Amino acid sequence: MTSVTTATTGDPGPAAGGSPGPRTMPDESQQDTTWRGGPRRPGFVTAPFDRRTWLRYGYLWVALLMAPFALAYAILTVVLTAGLAVTLVGLFVGGILVVGARGWASAYRGMAAAMLITEIPAPPDRRRVRGFFRRMGSLLGDAHGWRALLFMVVMFPLSIAGFVASTTVLASAVGLITQWYWGRFLPEQEAADGTVHRAIQMGPDWYVDTPPRHLLVTALGVLLFFLWPWVNWLFTQVALLLSRSLLGPTRASLRVAELERSRAGTVQDADARLRRIERDLHDGTQARLVAVAMQLGEAKDQLDSGGDPDEIRDLIGTAHASTTDALGELRELARGIHPPVLDDGLAVALETLAARAPLPVTVDVDPGVGARGAIRPEVESIAYFCVAELVTNAAKHAGASGVYVLVERRDGDIRLRVRDDGRGGAAISRPTPAGDRSGLGGLAERVRSLDGSLTIDSPAGGPTVVTVLLPGSVGS
Repeated sequence: MTSVTTATTGDPGPAAGGSPGPRTMPDESQQDTTWRGGPRRPGFVTAPFDRRTWLRYGYLWVALLMAPFALAYAILTVVLTAGLAVTLVGLFVGGILVVGARGWASAYRGMAAAMLITEIPAPPDRRRVRGFFRRMGSLLGDAHGWRALLFMVVMFPLSIAGFVASTTVLASAVGLITQWYWGRFLPEQEAADGTVHRAIQMGPDWYVDTPPRHLLVTALGVLLFFLWPWVNWLFTQVALLLSRSLLGPTRASLRVAELERSRAGTVQDADARLRRIERDLHDGTQARLVAVAMQLGEAKDQLDSGGDPDEIRDLIGTAHASTTDALGELRELARGIHPPVLDDGLAVALETLAARAPLPVTVDVDPGVGARGAIRPEVESIAYFCVAELVTNAAKHAGASGVYVLVERRDGDIRLRVRDDGRGGAAISRPTPAGDRSGLGGLAERVRSLDGSLTIDSPAGGPTVVTVLLPGSVGS
């Protein structure tokens, strides 16, 4: 490892290894792809009186009521689509029914959220296409609609089995617990030995009409009552597994949506950067160069007319100073687009960045990563800007006294870890509508544009540890 320390204080690096593991940043753009809540396992003693148990039982009731209509809709969709396949216009009807299954899926997701305390994200919206045949193909080929139809078919026997099993166990439990009271009102029954009994019969010539038998059967009913929540939990777990598999987004659709967001973010980032460069050139460098031209023109006029040499010297000196300032601004702009120091490799670039930082920075770079041409230029550039942004944040916002930067290759990827000893509490923010993608939000967008990930661990009081994983393709 290449290590460069610009601090005289203790190295904060070793402490990074003892910090708690990073947690994923609460990026609001990804909140719709995480499942929250869920049917927790019931406690054996308190479960029969828990609100969640009765909500699960209500879910089985509602699912049973919806199941026949959902199955009829699914069968109608398949039969009608197959029957109208010989026509073109009729296929639109089948396609509309396929897309309409998304509404059923939404209803089932709402049931899961309200009764099972589990939010299942909706799949991406269907894309609108133009053209007769393309529109028809889009309707009939809606994968999320067909997955919803499959869920409706599978849910029919599951809802019946779940409701019957749960209701049977509950009714049996209540009946056995109260049999000591209502058993006396049953009609008389004659046993094989000729005796007459007025009680429930459990087996040949075994009647519950004595105190010990009453106590035994009541205990069995209590046991069934406490086992009943587990029956609810089991069937709702299966229903949730089906819901997540068939009613939520697929990995492919999530990946496509993430790539679309990353592409849009990259385009916005590039547009905002171009606008910022244009504004800086127009308001800064261009104005200075115009002033230089005017000052040199005035000096030329005075020189031609035999003006005061001291005044001419002052004009030329002012023009020279303005030219120097303009060159400095151009260098800063060029460094913001692509730092020239990256031409010598990431390690040299980070060492230079550490030397210019307003606080002590320790840099450890794996030679296999930091050497010139070791990784792709775009990965190298984003890694550099990530470190620059995080070091700036530590100095400006965290009140840190030191920063430790570690860059290494981990499982084929580039792992970049930045730790500061500041006050903590760092959080990601979404880019503004105006296109400002600075800060952690902008870093997250840049990293995702390369199929990478950014995580943060920043408890109140610090330290803050930001970990960036980037694809580790070898540079050309």
